[in-house]
Amino acid sequence: MRRPRRWWGRKSTPAKVETYTRWSFHFFGVIEILTIGLSAFDKVGPRLATGLSLLVVLHAAVCMLFSSRALDWTRGRRAQPLRLMWVLTVFTAVIAIGAVGIAERGPGGDGVDTAAGSVFGGALCFGAGTITLGVRNRRRVVAVVGGFALGAGVVSFPLGMPGIASAAVAGLVLVGGGFLAFTSVFSVWLLNAVYTLDEAKETRARLAVAEERLRFGRDLHDVMGRNLAVIALKSELAVQLSRRGRPEAVEQMIEVQRIAQESQREVRDVVRGYREADLEVELTGARGVLTAAGIDCDVRGETSGLPAEVQSALGWVVREATTNVLRHGDAEKVAVVVRMSEGRVVLTVENDGVADTTGTDPAAGPDGPGGTAPAGGSGLAGLRERLSAVDGTLEAGSAGKGVFRLTAEVPLPPAGSGAGTGTEAGAGAGPEAGAGPEAGTGPKAGTGPKAGTGPKAGAGPEAGAVLEVAS
Repeated sequence: MRRPRRWWGRKSTPAKVETYTRWSFHFFGVIEILTIGLSAFDKVGPRLATGLSLLVVLHAAVCMLFSSRALDWTRGRRAQPLRLMWVLTVFTAVIAIGAVGIAERGPGGDGVDTAAGSVFGGALCFGAGTITLGVRNRRRVVAVVGGFALGAGVVSFPLGMPGIASAAVAGLVLVGGGFLAFTSVFSVWLLNAVYTLDEAKETRARLAVAEERLRFGRDLHDVMGRNLAVIALKSELAVQLSRRGRPEAVEQMIEVQRIAQESQREVRDVVRGYREADLEVELTGARGVLTAAGIDCDVRGETSGLPAEVQSALGWVVREATTNVLRHGDAEKVAVVVRMSEGRVVLTVENDGVADTTGTDPAAGPDGPGGTAPAGGSGLAGLRERLSAVDGTLEAGSAGKGVFRLTAEVPLPPAGSGAGTGTEAGAGAGPEAGAGPEAGTGPKAGTGPKAGTGPKAGAGPEAGAVLEVAS
């Protein structure tokens, strides 16, 4: 018993259903042999009964073979068995005609008529039901069953059967063959449905994996983009200070080391899937990073009491906006405003120093203010995905001569909905890495003369984007 169990247990669910379907059609052949072939021995002599039984056994065997190959065809494993279908059709017709001939021309007696009639009707019914496995079109299924029923009436009438009896035989074949045909068609449909569901299950699993990969890539971009920009900025500042023999270069490199270590921790958090952005921490970090780059940053608005999901979404917007300012422009001033407006939170990040974009649609351009980012960026697209999760919107574009604005709007959940506050969500966020640069730039005397702020250009004249996020 262990081997059959192991054999059955190793099969997938669709394979088990297919095995059950195949053996069900084989069992139809066994039923044909038992109910038609062997029953002839009770009605006629051994010699005639043996002949009729052999015909029934051969017919059942051909039906089994055809049903097996027809199932392979429905599963796309072999070509349509047209030749075998015609063999089964002709063989069924020969048996039916032979049975009617035995009833009309053979030995007399009611037993002979009954046995011959059973073979006649049984062969036509089982033949019609099995042949429908080899066709797909519903009309063809009806045509096969109707053709066998009509053929039964047409063949039996010329051989001496009364008209009423011929019509009764045709009706019997129509009902019996139709039932078996319906069983065949339904079994094939069920088998295909099981395989389709199994394929859909596998597709869903693959999509889940792909979605998780996209989430990881988006989070990694959001987490590392600004930190890497800050590291590049501070490294260049340290290089310039070192060339001038300034001791502040050591402090800048220490800060680079700290930010790199903090980035490692944030990447681990992203991998674990636990990282969330906190709006207050991100605003503090943005002020520190932009100030370190020699950019005047004005942050206004109240963030306390906002739901955790709102703070998280807007925190990512501030982080991406800061990264874009550092990478894609030459800003001198950045204004970040958070305000409430008719049940919505609106976050606006605006900066100057953007190249003229007249006639362009920055929001539709590459990822970056004014379309200055390298093609193929995914920052703004990722932000729109995050905001859409909380029914928010994002707009980015020119707000005047040399000014770029990014605005995000997020609706506040109804009062009493039980949403947590942003301060709770910010606990494990760890974007202190964003705030860190403020400490490193603490000794503004380190940047000293305007020569110290020169790295603003080295930080990548790419910097300079105004992001207004209304959430």
